Amino acid sequence: MVGVFATFNTSSCDVSHMNVAEAAATCDDVLDAVGEAVIADRQFLETVLTGVLARGHVLLEDVPGTGKTLTARSFASALGLSFKRVQFTPDLLPADITGSNVFNRAESSFEFQPGPVFANIVLADEINRAPPKTQAALLEAMGEGQVTVDGETHPLPEPFFVIATQNPVEQEGTFALPEAQRDRFVVKTELGYPSREGERTLIDRRAERASQSPSVDPVLQGDAVTDLQAVPETVRVDGKLRDYVVDLGRATRDDDRVDVGVSPRGIQRLFEASRAVAVVAGRDYVVPDDVKRIAPVVFGHRLVLTNEAAVRDTDPRVVIRDVLDRVEVPAVASTGT
Repeated sequence: MVGVFATFNTSSCDVSHMNVAEAAATCDDVLDAVGEAVIADRQFLETVLTGVLARGHVLLEDVPGTGKTLTARSFASALGLSFKRVQFTPDLLPADITGSNVFNRAESSFEFQPGPVFANIVLADEINRAPPKTQAALLEAMGEGQVTVDGETHPLPEPFFVIATQNPVEQEGTFALPEAQRDRFVVKTELGYPSREGERTLIDRRAERASQSPSVDPVLQGDAVTDLQAVPETVRVDGKLRDYVVDLGRATRDDDRVDVGVSPRGIQRLFEASRAVAVVAGRDYVVPDDVKRIAPVVFGHRLVLTNEAAVRDTDPRVVIRDVLDRVEVPAVASTGT
């Protein structure tokens, strides 16, 4: 497969040169490259890429061994970005993520030693294995693109985003993510188990020792990812659809099963993610189906259910589905505004 960087190199790949059609072609190449390594549903991979295009962070939840780590590493390779992995454990300290000031004897002064958070893509592996205080070390980085150590602020590379993996909260030794941190993830999604054919492919790879860890060739280089992330900003959204996005978020707050509904940030994230969905589809305008498709993975992890709903093991995705059924879908022109 020929990478798109052959057309969009570091000298020519900017917003003025990359239109929606070109961005969609780029996305297709990225998805194809990742799909060669990761045994996963195409829609799942599109959801992860949508989070990247929306300039957000992605939370992957599933049982161990389904390919969460390989997914994160493969996207980093395909996007041509620097990559660091942080394995979250109960004894992990905040400084192990952000870095710390170390005394330099030769200079008789303290020098900042950057932690693994200083990369374009940071894999926070099994993030809910660490206690909340350590999880919160990522909060400033995810929200502001910077970290503060001993009162000094250090900017992070651009672009910067976190792909975090977590095991289901019912598993032993896990901590629930703080609400403020869950709100920083633009989408939360799951891989699920692969198909029978997919699992057979995994067996075949295992049998051939040289191909156990599939490699992914870069599709983009240099600043192309930043330019790609700017394309959704050009996507048109009809005024009625903007009202629809707001109404969906507000409707979650009126549901009897919900204690805390979607925040204003969550509503903005749905707007941004919907435009990213349109880009992946090759359109320069959003349609209602874009909103409906991405809403469950944008809204689901932001809901705080009532105690009664939690006791009944209510699935937040069911609540979102009911909200989508309840809120009237606007009729808009197929070409946007």
